[in-house]
Amino acid sequence: MLQYLYRIRPERSGFYGAPTVEEVRAVDLHFLYLKRASEQGTVILAGRTLNEDEAGFGIVVFTAPSEQEARSFANADPAVQAGVFRMDLFPFRVALAVPRP
Repeated sequence: MLQYLYRIRPERSGFYGAPTVEEVRAVDLHFLYLKRASEQGTVILAGRTLNEDEAGFGIVVFTAPSEQEARSFANADPAVQAGVFRMDLFPFRVALAVPRP
């Protein structure tokens, strides 16, 4: 299995201060999508920066058998599909990590 990282950033500049009902719904589905993928062993880690300005972003580090399947996984993220987040995909390799419990 190969490793990938996708970075997500809000499409709308006012997202952090005043998300719409639709954005909140999409982010809730995004969290559930990543939680399920983590439980299945696909997602290695996911999180976001705590700053809420235009430099803020989230990352998802995960495994996939190919770049095409990695892109499909990232594009299937409900918040990406809904246009709440824009996504950039990168090949990635975890060099050091705390073992999973």
